[in-house]
Amino acid sequence: TGLAVGMGVGRALLLLLAACAMTPAKDPLLNICMDAKHHKTKPGPEGMLHDQCAPWKDNACCTANTSSEAHKDQSNLYNFNWNHCGLMPPKCKRHFIQDTCLYECSPNLGPWIDQADSSWRRERILHVPLCKEDCEEWWEDCKDYVTCKENWHKGWNWATGTNRCPWGSMCRPFSHVFPRPKDLCEKIWSNSYKYTTEHRGSGRCIQMWFDPAQGNPNVIVAKYYAWKKRFSPAWMENVTPETNKAMCVLPWPVLLLLPLALVVLPERAGGCGSHGWGSL
Repeated sequence: TGLAVGMGVGRALLLLLAACAMTPAKDPLLNICMDAKHHKTKPGPEGMLHDQCAPWKDNACCTANTSSEAHKDQSNLYNFNWNHCGLMPPKCKRHFIQDTCLYECSPNLGPWIDQADSSWRRERILHVPLCKEDCEEWWEDCKDYVTCKENWHKGWNWATGTNRCPWGSMCRPFSHVFPRPKDLCEKIWSNSYKYTTEHRGSGRCIQMWFDPAQGNPNVIVAKYYAWKKRFSPAWMENVTPETNKAMCVLPWPVLLLLPLALVVLPERAGGCGSHGWGSL
């Protein structure tokens, strides 16, 4: 009968609307690049990234030139000199190169991007949960190197155009400046990283480096923390409708027929929040 056909059409339309409502928007915390000095505006493939930055070549926030500069002792990226207290051993330097590659190239740091209060970048990362092994291996391989500062973000003598130890400071072993792995990871870059007891492969911590043949493990980590952040009170208070709304465009004939569907369907069919969906 005509009524049966109308009810069938109405139910189909409401199901389409429900499916649309449950289709999430592109998550603003995932697959993004921060607004900083050398980052691309959005991630994408790079034909070739240099050496330790290579794992990100399929989807990177850095360019090939940035990846090459990240490996230099006196890089043009920030005019930063790793050898401010003598030659940094290669086993230690590789961790700082990996750190630079992660910062410059990774599109999976969105949940930890924060506003920066510096003239050369608008955004930074804050409290990225670093895997236990990454932090402890970094400290172990650098503990015998020497440095004059605990926080490498600020307080240097830049009179010569590159970073030098402040007047009156002394070069001391890493193990004195940073007594524990936690101290190194959290203090050296102004809390960019957070020491965790989570292990590589847990899906709960960011790996500073990974084997690209095994896939990027940080993708699922970013998704987990983005989900947590979306449901945190602070996120819900600060999010704007434009960044958190569902994105679904229905054809205009469907939109015109929706009011008719609501009229034709019997009352027992219920609404989106009722138990009426069980009859569909």
